[in-house]
Amino acid sequence: MPDSFVRSFHNLYYLNMSRNHIQGRLTLLGVPSVEVVDLSFNDFHGKLPSLTYDMFPTILDLSSNYFVGSLDNLLCSNGVSATRVLNLGNNHLSGVIPECWDEWPSLEFISVQNNNFSCEIPRTLGSIPYLQLLNMGGNKITGRLPSSLLNLTKLEILQLSRNELTGSIPTWFGTKLSLLKILNLRANNFDGNIPHELCYLIHLQILDLAHNNLFGNIPRCFNNFSGRQDTYDTILGLVMLLDLSSNNFSGHIPNEITTLKMLKFFNLSRNQLTGRIPERIGDMKALESFDLSVNKLSGALPMSLSRLNSLSSFNVSYNNLTGKIPIGTQIQTLDESSFFGNKLCGAPLTQADGCVRVEERANITQDQKEDGGEDWGFIVSVVLGFVTGFWIILGPLIVITSWRIAYFRILIKVRNMVFYWYA
Repeated sequence: MPDSFVRSFHNLYYLNMSRNHIQGRLTLLGVPSVEVVDLSFNDFHGKLPSLTYDMFPTILDLSSNYFVGSLDNLLCSNGVSATRVLNLGNNHLSGVIPECWDEWPSLEFISVQNNNFSCEIPRTLGSIPYLQLLNMGGNKITGRLPSSLLNLTKLEILQLSRNELTGSIPTWFGTKLSLLKILNLRANNFDGNIPHELCYLIHLQILDLAHNNLFGNIPRCFNNFSGRQDTYDTILGLVMLLDLSSNNFSGHIPNEITTLKMLKFFNLSRNQLTGRIPERIGDMKALESFDLSVNKLSGALPMSLSRLNSLSSFNVSYNNLTGKIPIGTQIQTLDESSFFGNKLCGAPLTQADGCVRVEERANITQDQKEDGGEDWGFIVSVVLGFVTGFWIILGPLIVITSWRIAYFRILIKVRNMVFYWYA
C-alpha cells in the first residue's frame, strides 16, 4: 500500500485497515485530522514509518506486522503529545529502545511485546504520568528495573515476562504502584526473596513470578490479595492467578493462603516446599487448576480437598505424601499421574505404592492372633464393654421418652448434613 494512498484522505478521523494482509512499506504517516490509526495484523515490512509534524493520533496500532529495525525513526522523530495508545507488539523490531518517551507524555498504553529488543529498560518510561499498561514481554531486555518506574503511580498492568532481567523484585512495587492488577515477571533471572511490600497490592488479580531464581519463604500476608471482581477491558473477568512455580522457595505453605476465595489458578510446583498441605485448602472453592508437584511436602492429603468441585487440573506428584486419597466428586476423575511419586492409595490410583491398605492391616492382626492363640482377656473385656455401654447409653433412651425423641432428632440432623456435603 503506497504512502500516498494514506495521505490522500485529508478529512479522515478513523483509519482501520487491520487484518487485510496488506503488503508494502510505510515510510511516512501523515493524515493531520486522523485520531485512530489501526494497521495491525497485516504484512507491512521495512522500518517503522515517521510521523509528520502535524499528525497527532490518539491511537496508533502497528502491531502484528513485519516491521524491522529500531524504534528511533518513529519514537524520536516527532513529539506526539496527544497519543494515548501505542502498540508495536509482535513485529521484528530490534536494537536499543531509545530514551524518547518523555516526548509522549499522554500515553496510557504501551506495548512492544514479542520483538527482539536487547537493551535495558529506558529510564524515561518513568516520565509518563498517566501510563496504565506497560507490556515489554518476550524480548531480550536485560539489567535491573530502573527506579524511575516508581513514578508510574497509575499503572495497572506490568508485563515484563520472558526477558533477561536481573536483580531483586523492588519493594516499591508494593508501596508506589498500588493500583497494580497484573504483575507478570515470569521467566526472567530475578533473585532474592519476595518483598513483604507486595502484600500491599490489594487490587492484584494476577501475580506470576514463575521460572525465576527466587528463594525464601512464601509471605504469610498473601491473603491481602483481594481478588476483587474488577475487569480490565473485559479481558480478565473474574480470574485470579498465583504462579510461583519453578523457583527455590522453601518452608511451609502458609495457612493464610487458603483465604484467597477467588483464586482459580494456583501453582507452587517445582520448589523446595516442606510440611503439610494446609488443612483448609478446601475453602478455596473457586480453584480450577492446582499444582504442588515436585516439592518435599509430607503427610496426608487434606480431607477438605473433596470439596473442590471445580478442579479440572490437579497435581501433587513427586512429593512425600502418604495415606488415602480423599473421595470427592472431582478428585477421582483426575489422571492417576497427578499422584505419582508418593505413598498414596485409593482411586484414581490403580496400585498402592507403599500405602498399607486397611484390609492388609487386618490380615496382619489376624496372623498375629493365630500365632499366639486366642486372647481371651481381650475378648471378655470387649463383651463386658459392649454390654455396659449398651445399658448406659441405650437404656435411658428406652425408658425416658424425652431422651429418645432428642436422640432421633440428632440422627436426622446428622443425616441432613451428610446429604448436604455429598449430594
